[in-house]
Amino acid sequence: MKLLRLAPENTKFGFMRFRRVSYPFSALMSIISVVMFVLVGVNFGIDFAGGTLLELRAKSGTADLATLRGVGEGLGLGHLEVQGFGQPSDVTLRIGLQPGGDPAQQAAVNKLREAIGDGYEVRRVEVVGPRVSGELVQSGTLGVVVSILAVLVYLAFRFEWQFAVGAVIATMHDLLLTVGFFSVTHLEFNTTSIAAILTIVGYSLNEAVVVLDRIREVMRKYKRISTADMIDMSINAVLPRTIMTATTVFLALLALVFFGGEVIKSFSLAMMWGIFVGTYSSVFICSPILIYLGVRTEVRDSAATGGLPGAPLAKAKRATA
Repeated sequence: MKLLRLAPENTKFGFMRFRRVSYPFSALMSIISVVMFVLVGVNFGIDFAGGTLLELRAKSGTADLATLRGVGEGLGLGHLEVQGFGQPSDVTLRIGLQPGGDPAQQAAVNKLREAIGDGYEVRRVEVVGPRVSGELVQSGTLGVVVSILAVLVYLAFRFEWQFAVGAVIATMHDLLLTVGFFSVTHLEFNTTSIAAILTIVGYSLNEAVVVLDRIREVMRKYKRISTADMIDMSINAVLPRTIMTATTVFLALLALVFFGGEVIKSFSLAMMWGIFVGTYSSVFICSPILIYLGVRTEVRDSAATGGLPGAPLAKAKRATA
């Protein structure tokens, strides 16, 4: 039986010829992302901006999330989150901070209670203030920074330093473009968005490591071809795996976008964007930087001193010279 292939065998596409276009394009997109973040910002959810949470239990035994969402949105209280949890009768409602301080917030809670009626029991009311939201922002930012630093240390030991620099630059590129994606689309940025960013970091680094590992193998095997041809050969070798991985993950995320509901919609859309930019950066950002950092020359010097296969041949040539 013939296996399904999303990419033809033995492709010889010249990816490196686009490096003079990909770098200016990515630099422009990164600058736009930073400018959009500074001037427009992101749509912080209740987790970060603060608000009020109401925990309800349906007296009938099953909570109607769609009806509750419609009732809440009809009150004009801004963004409203409705989420089921635990038993089918349990549900939480979250509303953002209301202009006017605590009196306005309490008035919004009272309006919600009246609109919901006697069909639900209000079990808990909790206010998420700006202080708690600030702590969430700090914790989320710290988690992203620590993960990047840990990966940088790993790559520095796993590969040569040029490989580590390329992977980190590609990862930072993906993070900037993801933040710009949130700013342009105005999707709600909440704790699930932090999870999406961390997942994108992992996916981007995984793609970069796969490509870099193959580049290192080809580099040790072929000594006389140019660096650009060597990178093209490596990328073409892993191209079927890259396309298959990106396609399967994309299809899974597509199902989450359409059937996962509003709760994880921002996570799913951000991940779809992350799959695209992570695959792009591993090919057009991470790999070409090895040419500019002169990795080929340094690896040959290492081989000449016994660091890589082919050292005896290099030593013999120097001895006869």
